[in-house]
Amino acid sequence: MTLSPARVPVSGVRRLTATLYGYSFLDDFVLLYPVYALLFADAGLSLWEISSLFALWSVTGVLLEVPSGAWADTVSRRRLLWIGPLLTAVGFALWVMAPAYWTFAVGFVLWGAGGALGSGALEALVYDELDRLGAADRYARVMGRGRAARLVGTMVSVGLAGPAFALGGYPVVGAASVLACLLTAATATRFPEHRERPEQGEDSWAATVRSGLAEVREDRSVRGALLLVPAVAAVWGALDEYTPLLVRDIGVAEATVPYLILLIWAGVTAGSLLTGPAERLGTTGLAALLAAAALALAVGAVAGSVAGIALVGLAFGGFQVAEVLADVRLQHRIDESRRATLTSVASLGTELATVATFGLYALLGTGAAHGTVFAVLAIPYLATALALARARAATARP
Repeated sequence: MTLSPARVPVSGVRRLTATLYGYSFLDDFVLLYPVYALLFADAGLSLWEISSLFALWSVTGVLLEVPSGAWADTVSRRRLLWIGPLLTAVGFALWVMAPAYWTFAVGFVLWGAGGALGSGALEALVYDELDRLGAADRYARVMGRGRAARLVGTMVSVGLAGPAFALGGYPVVGAASVLACLLTAATATRFPEHRERPEQGEDSWAATVRSGLAEVREDRSVRGALLLVPAVAAVWGALDEYTPLLVRDIGVAEATVPYLILLIWAGVTAGSLLTGPAERLGTTGLAALLAAAALALAVGAVAGSVAGIALVGLAFGGFQVAEVLADVRLQHRIDESRRATLTSVASLGTELATVATFGLYALLGTGAAHGTVFAVLAIPYLATALALARARAATARP
């Protein structure tokens, strides 16, 4: 239950949010982001091989997502948050030291494992610490700003990727990415954590999973909120991996690609900063937001111009707002003792849908341009918007 004291301890909130923003910035301050698809292509990989790597990344998350979430509910969440970036650092080092399909695959497994350790654990830690401080109502705004910090980290890394690549190619970009992971791990050790962890026993992990799934089965509102997360997050999360190829298809030089990726992520960052006010949208407003973003994605992707890339960035910004709002709905509906577990179940759904999107992208991309594939994959968002509108209309009936 959310506490409502007369005064919220400002110092506690500031320490938590400062650590969150620093962690989020560094976690996405990875100079490899805008060029790793190009690294794979330059190493001789085909589109199918590249898509298989993305799928392997997601499959790793699928296998580890719920176990790691349940683990986060039974051990220190902070510990998992610093172990994850260390695994990612090893993966990035392998990519640039021995670029080949198998090292890319191992790197994605390590990256996927690191991401799974943090997924669920971060949201649960932040929500419960805010709740302890009587500030759970700030969760949407805090997480929105945390996403914005992530995106600023992405944009800064994209802006620096071009000069770094010109200076020393993939080795320099890779070394900077490894350093960012090490700094992320160090920052994670500064998170406050006051949660009383349950007694450890042989079946504590399994019991947490069982009770979490039982809550999903028994509570319709929890089930609906959980399913909304992958419906909003999966497709645009997968499309993000192909944006360098979409940008290069409009005819710009490779050195220009990072700067147009920066334009896309400027739109996403703006969306993150709007999540606080956007919480007032309600179900109908969320449906309208998803529909508008889907149309912007389709039109921008097929435009084949810099203006079209800007529209893609606007669409991604809308999807980012919707993703945070979906997470907020879920966090408000689940119990503290199963928070990381059920957040990870939602992430598992996202990973499964993402794997399907990678496969569909590879299938469609064999005979169609990247812009066309992006436009086709806007359709699921229109379907989600329609489902939300119908659900809202159903609840409004007497």
